[in-house]
Amino acid sequence: MMTLYSGTTCPFSQRCRIVLFEKGMDFQIIDVDLQNKPEDLAVMNPYNQVPVLVERDLILHESNIINEYIDERFPHPQLMPADPVMRARARLFLYRFEQELFAHIADIVKGNQKAADKARTIIRDNLTQLAPIFSKQKHMLGDEFSMLDVAIAPLLWRLDFYGIELPKQAAPLLKYAERIFSRPAYIEAMTPSEKAMRK
Repeated sequence: MMTLYSGTTCPFSQRCRIVLFEKGMDFQIIDVDLQNKPEDLAVMNPYNQVPVLVERDLILHESNIINEYIDERFPHPQLMPADPVMRARARLFLYRFEQELFAHIADIVKGNQKAADKARTIIRDNLTQLAPIFSKQKHMLGDEFSMLDVAIAPLLWRLDFYGIELPKQAAPLLKYAERIFSRPAYIEAMTPSEKAMRK
């Protein structure tokens, strides 16, 4: 059985929980207190961070790597595109999300006021650029829910929590976010701490 070491408020852990629930398989989630991490976490992940996935003698860290492994190991429903060209494009998008969105979260959470404000502006502007996609299609890659939707959903859930206000032209993105938040697997994957992030 797969075991996921997961932070209750960690957006990267939430991604992995979403994929596990989308797949509807047997797994165990171990909640990790990020203020008081267990000693074995640093043994499993040299960066001493969550999420960490353990399956028999396999230990993985980094949410996108964990999620691709789960997707390949349990192919239904498939979350990465089957076509190699589309799959490569999806991986580029995932990389962009890390660089242009998620890389700035630490400045909001731990940075000084100036760094946090700059990070909020960068995330706001990058999300606003994505908004037009959703006036034409239901999900990030078209009509089908995919790994890209999984990857961005935790950030969209936390916009208010992070103090990020999107402009009016981002309305299609916010409608898209509500569609993701209403998915049964998304709701099941949430921790009480995450539910408390939105009023």
